[in-house]
Amino acid sequence: MKLNLEEYFESTQGTGVMASSDSEGRVNIAIYARPRILEDGRIALILANRLTLKNLRENPYAAYLFLENGPGYKGLRLYLRKVGEDNDKEKVKAMLRDPMHKRADEDLTVVYFEIEKVLSLVGPAPVEIL
Repeated sequence: MKLNLEEYFESTQGTGVMASSDSEGRVNIAIYARPRILEDGRIALILANRLTLKNLRENPYAAYLFLENGPGYKGLRLYLRKVGEDNDKEKVKAMLRDPMHKRADEDLTVVYFEIEKVLSLVGPAPVEIL
């Protein structure tokens, strides 16, 4: 399957879940919004100063699962590696889909990831990114 991730995440509604682990392998999972797809192919997610961000500062690897709304099991699994972060309030606000959202005043960080692998939600078939 070939897929344009930017178009996919702009047009598909669903629920995102990120799994991360600390330096000792203790796993955390949390619900997250759809990622922003950047021009260079990286993705960006906005994280509050909580356990997932702490884990990513210890261990840069994470997985993001996106379950599409609707019947059946459709979606994607993204295997990620953190490559940077920025907590500049203006950059964070620019990334928020709704800058007036109640979270806009929280201690938020934009975290940048390289995508190492993309799989469909069910099955081992890789997804080719356009």
